[in-house]
Amino acid sequence: MQLQTKDYGVIDYEEKDLFHFSDGLFGFSQVQHYLPLCLNEEEDSTVLLLHGVEDPNVAFVVINPFALDPDYTPSLTEEELSYLGVKTAEELSYYVTCILQDDYLSNTVNLKCPLVINPENHKGMQVILESSGYDYKHKLGSFTHLQAEKAAV
Repeated sequence: MQLQTKDYGVIDYEEKDLFHFSDGLFGFSQVQHYLPLCLNEEEDSTVLLLHGVEDPNVAFVVINPFALDPDYTPSLTEEELSYLGVKTAEELSYYVTCILQDDYLSNTVNLKCPLVINPENHKGMQVILESSGYDYKHKLGSFTHLQAEKAAV
């Protein structure tokens, strides 16, 4: 199969490559299938571009939240775990959406509503961590190890 993208041209992919969100993402229920694209050359999945298949104009930059905050502790309900087909939350992959600004340290991530994906079957969902203390907008510059890396450069 092929996906025509604005920034990357035509991308070949297979059905097994897609992430499946049967309810879509918040505000984008019409897009249920996303092609994850690595944004660096090492094929590191820390930062991905999730490209909508049903609507190629829909794309999200997502980041593994544990790369930002190793102490990030999302808590899922038994129903959410069951829906994703796992017994424990440790079996899942997590991503948070990023809102891009001109200054990358002003970019924000939504730690309150992560995307949760079963890496075995690529089934995913977006959850709201109700009583987590996490917010919808955390500036990338607020993560201390990122500030230390910038100062070292």
